[in-house]
This record gives sequence, C-alpha cells and structure tokens, in this order.
Amino acid sequence: MALNNSIAEIFYGIAEYLDMDNIPFKPRAYERAAEILEGLGEDISETYQRGGIKAIEEIPGIGVSTAEKIEEFIKTGRIKYFEDLKKKMPVDIDSLRRVEGLGPQSIKKLYEKLKIKNVKDLESAAQKGRIRDLEGFGEKSEEKILKSLMFLEKSSGRFILGFTMPEIEEVVEHIRKQKGVEKAIIAGSVRRMKETIGDADILVITKNPKPVMDYFVHMAGVVKITAHGETKSAIKLKSGLNIDLRVVPKESYGAALNYFTGSKAHNIALREIAIRKGMKLNEYGLFKIHGKKETFVAGRTEEDLYRALGLRYIEPEMREDVGEIALAKENKLPKLIGYGDLHGDLQVQTNWTDGSNSIEGMAREAAKQGLEYIAITDHTKRLAMTGGLDEKRIVRQMEEIDKVNKKLKSEGIKITVLKGSECDILEDGSLDLPDSVLSQLDVVGASVHSYFNLSREDQTERIRRAMENKNVDIIFHPTGRIIQKRDAYDVDIDELIRHAKKTGTILEIDALPERSDLKDEYIRKCVAAGVSMAIDSDAHSPVHFQFLKYGIAQARRGFAEKKDIMNAWPLEKMKKFIKNRR
Repeated sequence: MALNNSIAEIFYGIAEYLDMDNIPFKPRAYERAAEILEGLGEDISETYQRGGIKAIEEIPGIGVSTAEKIEEFIKTGRIKYFEDLKKKMPVDIDSLRRVEGLGPQSIKKLYEKLKIKNVKDLESAAQKGRIRDLEGFGEKSEEKILKSLMFLEKSSGRFILGFTMPEIEEVVEHIRKQKGVEKAIIAGSVRRMKETIGDADILVITKNPKPVMDYFVHMAGVVKITAHGETKSAIKLKSGLNIDLRVVPKESYGAALNYFTGSKAHNIALREIAIRKGMKLNEYGLFKIHGKKETFVAGRTEEDLYRALGLRYIEPEMREDVGEIALAKENKLPKLIGYGDLHGDLQVQTNWTDGSNSIEGMAREAAKQGLEYIAITDHTKRLAMTGGLDEKRIVRQMEEIDKVNKKLKSEGIKITVLKGSECDILEDGSLDLPDSVLSQLDVVGASVHSYFNLSREDQTERIRRAMENKNVDIIFHPTGRIIQKRDAYDVDIDELIRHAKKTGTILEIDALPERSDLKDEYIRKCVAAGVSMAIDSDAHSPVHFQFLKYGIAQARRGFAEKKDIMNAWPLEKMKKFIKNRR
C-alpha cells in the first residue's frame, strides 16, 4: 500500500528530527504510528473515505496529531510539519541513517560542525580526515563510517525483499483486477524469495494485452517508462524499483514461469538435462527434436515440465543449483516447512525495553496471527540504550507475564506467553544475567551486540562459551549481519554448527528482513548436521509478526523441513525439547 508506506516514511523522518532535539516521547509516537500504517490491512485513504479523520483516529495507536497529518497528506500530498523540520535541519536523514554508527544526534553534530547534509558530503569529510577531530567521534569512528559507506555502495541498487514485497504484491493485485487478465504471478528472484532483489518480474496471461500494458505503465507511482510494448513493458517506481511485465502464451505458461523464475544456474542445469534427452528447453516449452522438426512435449505447467525431464517438482525457493536437481532425480527432495507451519515465536520484544507495545498487546496480536505461543525476550542490562532488564526488573516481568496469561485465559484467548530473555553475550562469552535468574525462564536466547571486530578465533570461542551455559537455549541472529548496513562478524560458522550439535543449542533464523540471519547456505549446513533451528520474528512491534513468512522462506531456501524447526512444533513438544536439551 504505497500511500501508507509514503506517510510512514515521513513519520519515521519526523521521529529522527525530533530525536535530534532530544524531545522526549514524541519520536516514539511517530515511529509507532509509522509501524501501524505499514501493518494496516487497507489503504489509509480508504479508511478516510469511509469515515473521515474520525475513522483514522479510531485506529489503535494513532493519536489526534498524527491523524491530522495523515489527513493533510491525503488531501495535499505533503506534511508541512515535516517540511518545516527539514528546513530547520536540511539533511538527507533517509540516506545518512543507513550509515552504521550514525544516529540522530551524530547526524545533527555533523551538520552543525561540518555542514554535512548527505552521504556524498559525509564521504568527502571522512576521506579528508575531518570527522575524527569532532568531539564524540575519533579516528576509529571515522574508519567505521568509511567502511560502512563502502558497504552501502556495494549493496546499492538492491532492495530488501521483506520491505519491498508489499509494493510488488500491490502492483500484481492491481494487474489481476484488469479486465481480460486470466493470471498474473510474480517470477524472478522475488518468487525464489531471495533476501535482496534487483528488480521484479511479473508474468501475465491475457488475450487482450494492450489495455493491460497501458494500465501498467500509467499506474500511480510510476516515475519512468523504460519500455512499452504489446508483450513486454518496463517501469521504474518512485521507490527506485524496476518492474518488468510480460505477457506469455497460455500453452507456454509453465515454461515461461520456470524460465523467468530462474535462477540462471538452475535453468542452465535443466537445459543440459533436456539436451541429454534429445530435447530443447526454453521459455516457450520443452521440445523433442526430430532432425529439423520439433515436437512440443511440455510447458503448460511447471509440474509437467519437471516430470518430462525426469525430475520431481522443485519448489521455487530451492532453485539455485545447490544440490536440488540431484535430489529431484533421486526422489529425495525434502518436504519443506510450509508457510503456515509455525506454532510459536521465540523472540519478541516489548515496551519493557525497546519494543513499542505491552506484553499483553504483543500476545493479543500473536494470537490474531494464529500463533499458539510467544516468548518475551527483552534485552538485558548491558544494552543500556534499550533500557535492558536487570535481575530485579526481569523478575517483575515474570510476574507480569503470569498475570497476562491468567487474563488471556479467562477471556478464552488461546495463546501462552513464555518467560524469556535476549541475554547479552559479553566479550569473554559469559552472560550479563546470573544463572540463578536464567534458570527460572522458559526460554533463554543469547546474542552478540558488541565487540564485532574480535578475531575469528576469539569471536568463535566467545559464542562457543555461551553455548556451553546450560541455560542458553538459542543463539539469536548468530552471525550479526544487518543487510545493506553491516557485514556479519568474522566467525567460524562450521565450528559453531558443530558445537551447537554437541551442546544441543538451537540456532535462530531471524526473520527481520534486514537480518535474515542465518543465511540459506548455513541453514543447509544445520540441516545436514542435525542442528535444530527456530524461526523468530524479532518483533519490536505487532506488525513485525508479519515478517515470520520471510524467515520461513529463508528456511525453505535452506532445505529445512518442519522437523528441523523447533517452534514449528506444538507448545508441549517444544517445551519438552528445551527441557531435555538442558
């Protein structure tokens, strides 16, 4: 929903500007409003048309002030308050905040002291050594900024799937509603559910392509038309995403979908199989070659195509030529975990630390999403910036969880809230809460949040030591990467997987789109080693439960089955597994 996302982006920007001036409470209110807009089930303009500003104010979490600004944007396409803030501090917040280590206060200082307005200014100042002399920065900060800028440049032109998918799905849905469209489907790396994508491909079956193509190139949000034909058109959206639309013949739909889904390596391997069988494979179908003549063999569906090649059907997420074809030949393909298979979520943050909602609020939303259980895993005391919990506060939180469970049960809401923690792993591998507290929790996750630059040997040993604590059940986001912002820390993943197997420690697949940690190749290694994993949302807001599907997609790309994912099991089975593990 493009309008919702546009307003949300402005609200995030307002929050950043208010943070610069150390204004309390208001920044979080705007961030929460942005999150709510991103998670709405309908376009906010439809809400407004139905009941005006009153209907917007009735959305939980939207206050009078934010509702007025939403109405202003719907009517005028702008929010004057945001424009006034930008005039006061004319910096490109959206790009600067992507640089690791830069927050609102440091961005403000860079502008006031060095007149840095954007990434280009920042790079120039860092290369000239002008940042290191500023109070609060130093030489290491300057080096970190330069490293982050290089990383951003390397990943430019790609989009994080989980943040871009709603926009793509909205385009596809609009196309499906056009008269004469029999079918419209996403192909390419989007269909394979890659962590990041460069563009999007949509395939359409229609007998009357011209009006569909005309509609496509003139949709709201199109800033550039790069091609406009009867069978193929291409556009660039305001977000910068390029989308191609192709009309394909009904009789070749399966072959075209297979071809445009890819990957390139997978397609090449399929064509080689076809050649060995005396056939030819392309986007129009699979053909038997008889001298100079060709006979159509398959291509109406993907299933027919794979069958004719002597293979079991291969799910799109697996099509990377990483062993899936050999498994398909031998009828040994895994039965991948399904998108509706999760029973619980074992990493959920609340407003006890850096989350936006209460324990009860997160539990109610999880129940709406069909989950059977969640674990509350707020940060611990070392992460002071998040208001991390010390021993006394986490004991109070346990008492609060008991009250919430009792209340929800009395209302007939079928969800169990588990007591948990995202405990910080200290530099030496010890934890920042004592075992006397951790042993009282249902689920303990441990995470690295500091000392990312340790040597490979020290970082690996640090996490190994955390795994050896009998109270640590899960290692959260095991490699620490943040896509397009921070590389994974240097760690011997093979050794961690071996040690996880030895200690019975669960490794997490963090579903937040910018993390997607573990990577798919590491998930395949865990599956092969028999290491259990958990798919968690890392939710800091109720809307983040929607990201679980991207964690499932990551698991599917890693060939994981339901048996490999311990929170794909019912509550009692999962609890028994943790108890026996300890």
